[in-house]
Amino acid sequence: MKKTKVAIIGPGNIGTDLMYKIKKSKCLELTAMIGVDESAGIKRARDMGVVTSTDGIRFVESNPNVAEIFFDATTATAHRELHAPVLERLNKIAIDLTPAAVGKIVSPMVNIEEALNYKNVNLITCGGQVSTPIVYAVSQVVPVEYAELVTTVSSKSVGPGTRKNIDEFTKTTAHALRLLGGAKRSRVLTLINPAVPEIAMRNAIYCVPDGSFELDEVIHSVKNMVSKIQEYVPGYTLTLSPKLENGVITTIISVTGAGDFLPSYAGNLDIETSSAVRIAELFVENQRREVKNNG
Repeated sequence: MKKTKVAIIGPGNIGTDLMYKIKKSKCLELTAMIGVDESAGIKRARDMGVVTSTDGIRFVESNPNVAEIFFDATTATAHRELHAPVLERLNKIAIDLTPAAVGKIVSPMVNIEEALNYKNVNLITCGGQVSTPIVYAVSQVVPVEYAELVTTVSSKSVGPGTRKNIDEFTKTTAHALRLLGGAKRSRVLTLINPAVPEIAMRNAIYCVPDGSFELDEVIHSVKNMVSKIQEYVPGYTLTLSPKLENGVITTIISVTGAGDFLPSYAGNLDIETSSAVRIAELFVENQRREVKNNG
């Protein structure tokens, strides 16, 4: 079938990695890379034969038919104040990779069916994409009174946009642990490690259960969730299977990137871009299913 046109706003490292992943998609066609200056990402996209623009969101307003789905890989402020209003007015699907949390927050393996009813969806954060499904998997077995994420990432994988948005990153992730994960209370700590050689993303997820349960059931639920996520993020690895100690369930997840554009240690960025592409594909699959059912 004909591929669905998609465009990227934000030609930085995340936007560029998105470009390489979209190129491999069976149902998505990248029709534009949009920025605000003549950056390395814009040049790289142009060299790959992609239409480029440095006019920012004005390009979308002038060329509304360039795509049906737009990935926003800029900043929370830019999405909230500039891009989201325009894309909403043009009735476009916006997949937001910033921590703006304007639209419906989504984790593909937790609430995608609900999220497909919205035009603007937010990918939480990289930490949110890693941890929310695990907390959700635990909460399917036993209520979670408190969830905590301690995520460690390589300094080289954290760009200026993420550093600038670190407070929103933390708040959005913690909110997702409650709203999607099911925890009553939550906390998020982010450690940026300057070690050389660079370390892969590592996430310690702590859940305080509220009630009795069988640990084997928690382990089964978590492993089942991990296997589902590995279908679109192969480097998503269960480093420590759920372990109960002093009344706390501890799970550790490591994420290694696919190396499409970003280095393999940048698993924190890879899970974000991989999740974004998968969500776009699910939007397309849902649209085709609706057309078939109505036809």
